Amino acid sequence: MTRWIALLTLTVVAAPTPAAEPFFFQPKDRIVFLGDSITEQYQYSTDIELYLTTRFPQGGMLFLNAGIGGDTANGGAGRFQDHVLSDKPTKVTINFGMNDAGYGNFNPASNKVFVEKTEAMLSAAKKAGVQVAVVSPNAVDRRINPNFKNYVETQKQYYAPLAESAKKFGFPFADQYTVTRTAVEAMEKDDPKAAKAKPYGDGFHTSPPGGLLMAHAILTQLHAPADVSSAEVSAKTGLAKGTAAKVTDVVASAGGVSFTRLDDALPLPVQKDWLSMLPYTNNLDDLNRYTLTVTDLADGDYGVRIDGTEVTATTAAALAKGVNLGNLNVGPLFEQGNKVMQAINAKNNIVKGRFFGVTRTVLPDWLQTAGEPLKQEERAKRLALIEKAQADVYKLAQPTAHKFEVVKK
Repeated sequence: MTRWIALLTLTVVAAPTPAAEPFFFQPKDRIVFLGDSITEQYQYSTDIELYLTTRFPQGGMLFLNAGIGGDTANGGAGRFQDHVLSDKPTKVTINFGMNDAGYGNFNPASNKVFVEKTEAMLSAAKKAGVQVAVVSPNAVDRRINPNFKNYVETQKQYYAPLAESAKKFGFPFADQYTVTRTAVEAMEKDDPKAAKAKPYGDGFHTSPPGGLLMAHAILTQLHAPADVSSAEVSAKTGLAKGTAAKVTDVVASAGGVSFTRLDDALPLPVQKDWLSMLPYTNNLDDLNRYTLTVTDLADGDYGVRIDGTEVTATTAAALAKGVNLGNLNVGPLFEQGNKVMQAINAKNNIVKGRFFGVTRTVLPDWLQTAGEPLKQEERAKRLALIEKAQADVYKLAQPTAHKFEVVKK
């Protein structure tokens, strides 16, 4: 009797690594920031805009702001067509809830309206083919206002349905409340009297540090890429490589190394009034990584110069591991980014003038027939001015080559 023995070869296949979540914002997007006075402040929205412009200098995005002080989801739903969809956005962020919740105890009836009106906006966006990021408001700072010890708990309950509402319509949810509450609770331990780390002047409206705190929370929740670019150079061999950067003209010597670096993007220009928030925003390590690695240096201290300006001092050991130069607030990279920010602010003055001076203008009944075409004509004229200013912003955001020197001290 012949016996057949089957030999089974088992191949173990590793489970595929889950793909990274795509970033919500994409090149060529037309973006509208919708919300209440915190949006109208042009703090977090400008910081998001600055990140998107410097990180994607070829992105060709357009940014508009439709924030109105004192507004609620009910008001947002009522004006969603005229103030948002009429500008034909591809992406919208909706950030309501601070006023809706009433700054007091949880109100179930009010919360029901909040959810219904939020979903009315999401439904309208879905029908128009517009993608929305649903954003919960920032957690209030109870160090500033004792009444907020109660309200910060109300916020948690009030915003809880937003995640399900976003999921219902297939939109992302940015849980800004949870992220900022964690940050503020850390501040309570480190700085109980809010002497240094103070994101909100009155406990809920943003100051510049609060704008960064909010922008960081929103961008990271929407899967913004952390890396600007990286460069690695050997001080011994002169071999170099870059990611999203070209490294050329390498000159290596016993005293250090020099090279030319041309990046695909710019780091965020870290403002001095952001510095108090860096410990509570992961030092922007998940948002603003512009790295330099230099290996094979002799032990000791080194200065890093860009176009002849020393931007930081560090050690050979640190450079061998890689240092993040993204958070520098001196030197040509910072100066260029700062010019971009100034141009964004100038452009947003036009955005604000168009929205409050034209879009929000309510014509009396007797003037509507003759006046409405004139209003829309003026909106179009001012939009053209915004588009020109936006193009000028992008011109300023184009990276240029810089000479780097790592010199032994």
